[in-house]
Amino acid sequence: MSKLHERHFGETQNIVRANVRRFVDTHINPFIDEWEEANEFPRELYKLAGEVGLLGIGHDEEFGGAGGDVFTKIAASEELMRSSSGGLVASLGSIDIGLPPIARWGSNKLKQRILPDVILGNKVIALAITEPSGGSDVANIKTTAKKDGDYYIVNGSKTFITSGHRADYYTVAVRTGGDGYGGISLLLIERDTEGFTRGKNLKKTGWWASDTAELFFDNCKVPASNLIGTENAGFFAIMSNFEMERLSLCVMANMTSELALEEALAYVKQREAFGRPIGKFQTIKHKLAEMATALEASKTFTYSLAQAMSEGQPVIKEISMAKNLATQTSDKITYDAVQIFGGMGFMRESKVERLARDNRILSIGGGTYEIMNEVIAKQLGL
Repeated sequence: MSKLHERHFGETQNIVRANVRRFVDTHINPFIDEWEEANEFPRELYKLAGEVGLLGIGHDEEFGGAGGDVFTKIAASEELMRSSSGGLVASLGSIDIGLPPIARWGSNKLKQRILPDVILGNKVIALAITEPSGGSDVANIKTTAKKDGDYYIVNGSKTFITSGHRADYYTVAVRTGGDGYGGISLLLIERDTEGFTRGKNLKKTGWWASDTAELFFDNCKVPASNLIGTENAGFFAIMSNFEMERLSLCVMANMTSELALEEALAYVKQREAFGRPIGKFQTIKHKLAEMATALEASKTFTYSLAQAMSEGQPVIKEISMAKNLATQTSDKITYDAVQIFGGMGFMRESKVERLARDNRILSIGGGTYEIMNEVIAKQLGL
């Protein structure tokens, strides 16, 4: 970490960073290659992460969380990414997109029942918004929830849901009202609810270790008490969650870039061609200089927005810009890192190969590159 960025992290954040790094070195790194090839990691890892307080970072202490500010969360996320498995990080991190709507708008009874077990890693939660008919078009979801006495009857489907196969709880976007954003609500749907089924674990280009599934609702009977917030107010809850999710994706992209750059810097010192290390060739030196410059710019922008968010400032436009910049940067740096490695960069035993394929989803998830530009343009008054 550069001296410029150290000022954002105090003693508490540095202690958290050291603890998470120790957790990753002990419980993840020795096994991550095996888990990647198996397309899954042990469910017990949630429990281990919960026991050490990792899952509780950023969550209310009243329900077993560890509290902590935005930079505490960033420190933990950066160290988790040192596992080099974006899929594992995304799966462990499904708590941070599935739980906040309940924590902010759920009833006290719902909070007491759901939050402690998820924060401790006893249960897994997922956020279910994306549908086969559309991804980023949240305002036009098709899954319906019709009120029937003390229940909602849910029909429809979701897809590309992280932790979708193994989750116990699902924060699900449903249509309870008319067309558009004003008719959307959020429901907590539990794994064993009658009429709710999960498809097979989806095979992906990257994020192999993550659990990604389709969800199906066939006259699924959900207690009305599982409504999160008020009826037809779900769109606002979803949107308010996006700023933190997009910050997290910025961190993932920047760490993907950082790891790829570190791998490339080490490789050029040991790989020889024409009688000398390839790092001595000007074309390689300049490529690495450009990679380092782009990463520094992206991290500085991300940290500046994290600071603004910690101060309660709205950053709708800027976080969309930062996500696009971070993912453009990681696109370029992972591509260049593979190129520097040559044939070895195309081999599964190479860390840059995994980083390059995992990277591809980052400009899609949490709002595509194109949607981010739409958000930016709207904020510019266009």
